[in-house]
Amino acid sequence: MRRPLVGGMFVAGGLLAGAWFTSRLRGLPAAGSEPLPPISVVIPARDEATSLPLLLESLALQASVLHEVIVVDDASTDATADVAAAFGARVVRLAGLPAGWAGKPHACAQGAAVATGDLLLFLDADVRLLPGAVARLAAVHAERGGLISVQPYHRIERRYEELSAMCNAVSMIGSGAFARAPRQPRRPVAFGPCLLTSKRDYDVVGGHTAVRDDVVEDIALAGEYRRAGLGVDCRIGAGAVEFRMYPGGVGQLVEGWTKNMAAGAGSADPVAVIAGAWFVAACATAAMQACRVIGRRGTTTRSDVVGVATMWMAAAVALRSILFRIGSFRTLTAVAHPVATAAFVGIFVRSVWSTVVRRRVRWRGRLIPVGRMRTD
Repeated sequence: MRRPLVGGMFVAGGLLAGAWFTSRLRGLPAAGSEPLPPISVVIPARDEATSLPLLLESLALQASVLHEVIVVDDASTDATADVAAAFGARVVRLAGLPAGWAGKPHACAQGAAVATGDLLLFLDADVRLLPGAVARLAAVHAERGGLISVQPYHRIERRYEELSAMCNAVSMIGSGAFARAPRQPRRPVAFGPCLLTSKRDYDVVGGHTAVRDDVVEDIALAGEYRRAGLGVDCRIGAGAVEFRMYPGGVGQLVEGWTKNMAAGAGSADPVAVIAGAWFVAACATAAMQACRVIGRRGTTTRSDVVGVATMWMAAAVALRSILFRIGSFRTLTAVAHPVATAAFVGIFVRSVWSTVVRRRVRWRGRLIPVGRMRTD
């Protein structure tokens, strides 16, 4: 009796921790009526000829007139630059990567250097903006200032993409940015796919030059804003900002999460990271308890079955309550949470090996050295 009770309490605690740290998943407000300042869009792109058209089309459909769209072609081997030019974007071509720089910070820095707008909107090439999104982003910045960061709504198109479910949920919990008030994360985070800031503030903190060698440059940049006394405001993109993560297959999915996961955990608020780990452990415990009861066969009692079924479904409901706000994941993915949990654990172990032991990660055909993770 004692053992199932302790297991149930552990599961309940982990699921409540996940609920607490995602209780303030806030989207973007409605746009204001004030005219927008000049906005320069900066898009770092490496071999993004397939993804770029969707983003550039969505920018063209914005009700707000953008000051300029800059696509930084980061030594692509495909038609990235031609696609960007065909949509009327200004193309900045990079021949290579200087020593001491990671690819994305370098591309962002080069795009910002030639931008002439008052606001800088950094977008990953796989992002798509829904109508009115730019005005809604600008409204948040007008109210909050500093760095505005949006984690795009994750559109799922193929079944393998469901393997990102637990990774996405834990990134929301572990960021610490969406915990119930009044708790604020000790270390600020930002989500790199969509960042909005004034050019003045960007220059004050040193921009991407200040985080030139960081694999998780978004979290590092948030830290620079905090040190400069500037705010960091995180939102979710439902109804405004979307993307499709890792459309290139399972290999790209594993490679992408491997690059970010351990480094992000080492740079984020430790209390939130512990809450994320507890949530994963709670889901894993619910699955293991079910396997244990099934393995006992003839000695299984009705109370055993009810107990493990309750834990299993509680984990499914808790995961589903997060997933439906951040992506188009299926309910079945939450019900079959051991699959997503196993994928998370495998990728996290791989990420720790690459980041902590080997000290290098691979992304977009580049082997990136992992430098000091900023934890201050």
